[in-house]
Amino acid sequence: MSYDPLNSLTRKEGRASADRSTLDALLDEVSVGVLSTVLDGMPWSVPMLFARDGDNVILHGSTGAGALRQVTEGAPAAFTVYSLDGYVVAYNAFESSANYRSAVLRGTLVHLSGDSAVTGLERLTDRLFPGRTGEVVPSTRKELAATVCLALPIREGSWLYRGRVGGSEPPEYDDATVPAAPVWTGIVPLRLTAGEPQRDEWNHDDVPIPESVRAIQRHYSR
Repeated sequence: MSYDPLNSLTRKEGRASADRSTLDALLDEVSVGVLSTVLDGMPWSVPMLFARDGDNVILHGSTGAGALRQVTEGAPAAFTVYSLDGYVVAYNAFESSANYRSAVLRGTLVHLSGDSAVTGLERLTDRLFPGRTGEVVPSTRKELAATVCLALPIREGSWLYRGRVGGSEPPEYDDATVPAAPVWTGIVPLRLTAGEPQRDEWNHDDVPIPESVRAIQRHYSR
């Protein structure tokens, strides 16, 4: 098999994974990625909320966003997601690192319209705010007309996953680098957590916190 630089790591090949379930787990855990393409010969990137819906990554934006029209009209794009899981504190700065999971998906985005766009936006909403579409009124025609809904297909050979787990390697000192005292090494775990919901000032005090908000808290307390 010929070497493909878009689907291979040039170093530390063991950090790559071709397991689709590993990719799906990352896409289902994080909520923000970076969409990138080339616009008028220059690189263009924008962070975006997203949701995985089966074999597609669902994105949305304003129809007034000029740069977004580039990918809407079929320009090839890349979508990057990342989770920083911890700092790896080694015996020296060179060996110190981080534990992480990341993925880059490539392809051409599909512009969803009509019922497909409505379904896509509902899936995106319920992924970010579980069950929220059942708690609020549907979007108006004006709101739907102002929103572009896109799907990036997840196809074999069009994505690259890599990650790092574990601590640092044991030190390899020479006579010139032996520390005067033992050096602490280890991992500082990191994770995103949800705080207590804060009600808008204009929102009535007697309106209970909905299940969709509690679901967000549960998601980020695991």
